[in-house]
Amino acid sequence: MGEEAPEFRVESITLESKDCHQNAIDVGNKTYVIGRSDEDSNSPFGIKILDKLTQTWVVPTVLGAQPPSKSHSAILVNDEKILVVEKGVSLNDSIWFLEIDTPFVKQQRKIKGLEVVSWSKGVLGVAQKPVVISGPSGVGKGTLIAKLMKEYPSKFGFSVSHTTRSPRVKEIDGVHYHFAGRSKMEQDISEGKFLEFAHVHGNLYGTSIEAVESVTDEGKRCILDIDVQGARSVRASSLEAIFIFVCPPSFEELEQRLRARGTETEEQIQKRLKNARAELDQSNSPGLFDHLLVNDDLETCYENLKKLLSLDDGHEDSDDCFIKDGEATACFAILSKTESEILLQSDISEVGKGAANLLALDLSSLTGCAPGRTRGLKIHSANSIDNGLKAIR
Repeated sequence: MGEEAPEFRVESITLESKDCHQNAIDVGNKTYVIGRSDEDSNSPFGIKILDKLTQTWVVPTVLGAQPPSKSHSAILVNDEKILVVEKGVSLNDSIWFLEIDTPFVKQQRKIKGLEVVSWSKGVLGVAQKPVVISGPSGVGKGTLIAKLMKEYPSKFGFSVSHTTRSPRVKEIDGVHYHFAGRSKMEQDISEGKFLEFAHVHGNLYGTSIEAVESVTDEGKRCILDIDVQGARSVRASSLEAIFIFVCPPSFEELEQRLRARGTETEEQIQKRLKNARAELDQSNSPGLFDHLLVNDDLETCYENLKKLLSLDDGHEDSDDCFIKDGEATACFAILSKTESEILLQSDISEVGKGAANLLALDLSSLTGCAPGRTRGLKIHSANSIDNGLKAIR
């Protein structure tokens, strides 16, 4: 139960004093109060929710990494998100969203049975969809991914999965897998830090949100090597991706490849073969995989993979975010809002450095990459303030 609210009602947009900088945002029957309330810049970025019907306060469970600085401006984007722009940092690092009713937040609220909100970092530019590659053990997924990474090292990044199994010979922690203790991984899963996870061959395997974020933040297209259970979980999540299943030419050929590896006992081979049959059956589930690739000949399969990813035409993708280098390092704050744009104003001291005085943040192309990131932010110069803008008080 929430604590009883004080007599006053929160109505102002910004609550600010020498030792306090908070914002109050009304969303339906709730008011979200956001910010820090003391001089310690390392203190938690506090969030409290006022239920205006019962006049009670609730402190929600907060997921995701929080904004780093103390001073900020905020405005409601829609019923799902609040935009928060940090002051005193570059534009590339200043845009954050507090997710209050997105599909991810709704899912976590249902799982935890508590009020939940989640921080999501705004990322300029439109990133390409991540690629989910699945297939049974021994089918050659790892070899195909390795060839892709070698030929296009600056275009693709590998999402390193977590597992509770022991490392094999020559496997390196953080390169081949993040090897984790079972209790630690189970705790992180319960806290919503994993995009997907599954029990495979008696061990836990999973893809953390941080693993996907770290690749995309480097400007690369993320590759996820996960099993069919994991692919099904990702398909059901907010991540927009391309799903590819790699098949063997025959089940007999798959068994030969598994035995040729020489890394498993007979019992382990039989377990993998049993799981492989199940995965091959599930690969035909309607709406699960976008493409099926048969790995009969490695080079032919690899060329077909490149065609699926549009890598055979020499096309280079552009990252169109409509922002100049000088503007990317300037400091901005929220000024006003329309239905499709939010106007940002640069610090007066930045204008003389070549930064535009006004920038418009286009909200029409926002997409979810993974919980923790909001992508597709497009920004262009705004020379004047149009009529109909809702000014921030």
